[in-house]
Amino acid sequence: MLNEYFDKKIIMSDGTEFYGHSFGSDEEKALELVFNTSMTGYQEIMSDKSYTDQAVVMTYPLIGNYGMADDDYESETPSAGALIVREYNDEPSNFRSRETLSAVMKRHGVAGVCGVDTRKLTRMIRDRGSSIALITDATVTKSDGLERLSKICVPKDSVRRASRKNTQTYGERIGIDQKKIVLIDCGVKENIIRDLVKQGCTVTAVPWNTSYGKIMSLDPDGVLISNGPGDPEDVPETINTAKKLIGNIPVFGICLGHQIISLACGASTYKMKFGHHGGNHPVKDLETGRISVTSQNHSYAVDPDSLGKTILKVTHLNLLDSTVEGVKSDKYPVFSVQYHPEAAPGPTESGYLFNSFIELIGKVKSYG
Repeated sequence: MLNEYFDKKIIMSDGTEFYGHSFGSDEEKALELVFNTSMTGYQEIMSDKSYTDQAVVMTYPLIGNYGMADDDYESETPSAGALIVREYNDEPSNFRSRETLSAVMKRHGVAGVCGVDTRKLTRMIRDRGSSIALITDATVTKSDGLERLSKICVPKDSVRRASRKNTQTYGERIGIDQKKIVLIDCGVKENIIRDLVKQGCTVTAVPWNTSYGKIMSLDPDGVLISNGPGDPEDVPETINTAKKLIGNIPVFGICLGHQIISLACGASTYKMKFGHHGGNHPVKDLETGRISVTSQNHSYAVDPDSLGKTILKVTHLNLLDSTVEGVKSDKYPVFSVQYHPEAAPGPTESGYLFNSFIELIGKVKSYG
């Protein structure tokens, strides 16, 4: 049998099986399957904490060929569950590479399966929606695998596990024109911090459940609520903090932060069929008419019909499926976007939003 040549397999909740070869961590895992359409950036994807508890199917067929570079991580301790790829290359050719992808995944407990028909698997996810699958040894029977899957409970604490445990400050505060930003870390990508520091900001990153009082005691000029994994309704502490922040200080939200701000203002969110994961999503700015190609990674979205009863209005729309990609308030200094202006990986043309946040802070300070 052909299956005798494989040592790993994926058992989906409907009983479909995909066989492959193991790389990275060899442990058994039950994870939500999502697909990412980026052609490059597997290192940033693997180390993006928004993928906590998820197995990422890479649609680009060759992964691992340029290795892993010290400067390209989006987190020190990656928490993605697994990578599923068509072809894995364990002999990278890149002068910046310091390790192979497999070695890093093994160290951080990220499972890998290669040799999989990722085109077929991606089409199944697209047509049927994301679902939990079991990544296990090839000798595990379908019936045993489905029994193990039936006992899996979807975790509700992914943000707690993805967030930092202690407060940390980045950048230098050198003069009155420098802005002091408090970043609520729900699983932040390092490039968000890098971009803020490039803008001349001092960034104090705090855990996801830091209280309003503690945040304000740091005397910030503005607050950014970061990206992160899971269902936004699983973090009521952060939502309640956002409620208190809005109207008292400029607030900017990215991805999960966008959903948290919307929930804090009385809107609702919903689980998408298969989410947005990739670097090729066109988004239209409704105020300027400008269209940007954006980097995205989220499985939940804001319900547009629920925004009518809030202080928020839609500012950006996804041109592929008309989902809400940005909101802002005309009453208070608060805005957010569903996509990633820091990219990493993906197009960088939305990086101007960090400058917009700094400009908003400046306007608030000038008006007292």
